[in-house]
Amino acid sequence: MGLSPAGPGDRTSPHTAPPAAARPAPGRPAAAGAARGLAAVCGAVTLLGLALVPPTLELGWDEIVYASRFGPHGPPVPFSAPRTRGVPLLLAPVAAWTGAVVLLRAWLLLLFAAALHLGFRPWLRVADRPWTVPVAAGLYGTLWITLFYANSAMPNHYTAMGATAAAGALAAGRPAAVAAGVAVATLMRPNDGVALAAPLLLAALLVPAWRDRGRLAGPAAGLVAGALPWVVEAQLRFGGVRERLAEASGIQGGLRPVFSLPAHLTAWDGPLLCRPCGGDTVRPEALPWWLLLPSLVALGLWSARRGRAGAARTADGAPAPPAYRLAVLVALCCAAPYLFLVPYAAPRFLLPAYALLAVPAAAGLLLLVRVLPRPGPGRRRARAGATLLLALVPAHLVMQVTLVLGNARIQQDARADWHRITRVLRDLGVREPCVLKANSSFIPVAHTAGCRPARWRAPVEPDAVVLRRREPPGWARRWPSRPVPGTYNPGWTVAVRPGR
Repeated sequence: MGLSPAGPGDRTSPHTAPPAAARPAPGRPAAAGAARGLAAVCGAVTLLGLALVPPTLELGWDEIVYASRFGPHGPPVPFSAPRTRGVPLLLAPVAAWTGAVVLLRAWLLLLFAAALHLGFRPWLRVADRPWTVPVAAGLYGTLWITLFYANSAMPNHYTAMGATAAAGALAAGRPAAVAAGVAVATLMRPNDGVALAAPLLLAALLVPAWRDRGRLAGPAAGLVAGALPWVVEAQLRFGGVRERLAEASGIQGGLRPVFSLPAHLTAWDGPLLCRPCGGDTVRPEALPWWLLLPSLVALGLWSARRGRAGAARTADGAPAPPAYRLAVLVALCCAAPYLFLVPYAAPRFLLPAYALLAVPAAAGLLLLVRVLPRPGPGRRRARAGATLLLALVPAHLVMQVTLVLGNARIQQDARADWHRITRVLRDLGVREPCVLKANSSFIPVAHTAGCRPARWRAPVEPDAVVLRRREPPGWARRWPSRPVPGTYNPGWTVAVRPGR
């Protein structure tokens, strides 16, 4: 996929556009209407997330790690090498003074809406049709993964919005916004920041209309700013960058050349973490997305190249740079580490790619809407194809809502197990302070019980051992034990050290 100027969806008027811009701002009424539409879509998606995922949902494993940096959510749990300080920074305004989960999730919903708006807003200046942008935000925002994590303390949505904003800002000639987007993505996940900055720098080098000092400096400055806290922590806590990377790789199962696309295909409809993914399959109801996404992206690229591309020119008369193809390139680069280096899958890992691909996909969807009303015998096949693809959209949306509700219900029931285990621990006399080991979910179980978690092989004798579908180890075989009744995931047993 080349980036040579070939008339994307970036129309430019030689009379109004500054030389550095890919295209002028759209006409004022259209642009203003699209901007209001984007705000409305962000609000609607946020309310949908509130309706589908209860704000009372207990914090998950990763969320506990991030929230426990603050006293009201203590005691703190281990903060391992792969984690970064980006999410705790998001949580700080609320988590620093209250342990109320509902307030935390309400705050995160507000952040979600703001990030969604800021992520797609730069594309209002470069999309061939301004209404492509609110449609793109709607496509991304109604994915079940996006809705499920809307009120979650997880980094992936903010990485996705940083990447989307940076790509749009590069095409629009706003280097400060490029730097900000890359910095946000890097602060949340440094590996994603590198995967984002590399194609942006490459595009700024290869596309003549983008080859200016600001566009070249933006990705580099954002990468440095976002990575600095991670690098400083690597030196202070892990002995250096190389040592932290090695430890992070070990915790993630060893980063190596793999082909994880099948795992991501099967994880699309859940579970939240597919590790391992053996035996998992994709439900047929989830297939509309995999049919819609490549089809709409291809149509969007084609419409950008052919629709009105003849009028797309920069101020000096050169063809306008390919903003939609930039989105596709950056999306592929953001997805590549998870597809070819990480030996497991989680649906949220690909949120940056989905957000970027939503822009050309929205252009493709609007093309289908324009094709349908056009009569004529020569257009019958085009109209039939457009009808078929558009018919998949409601099926896709219904499936997304179904998946959100299903996964939210599963998480509610599964996370309630941690409280059931805690009640058994209390019945057996385990009180704070205590040390707990577990062969499954050891951090959330220990945190819920108010105990300090210890890794299974750590040279520490715990006060209690929580086991799932496993016999006690030799050193705990004579400990008093009791099964945990009424759990969503069966097979939990608690063993307590005698004399505790």
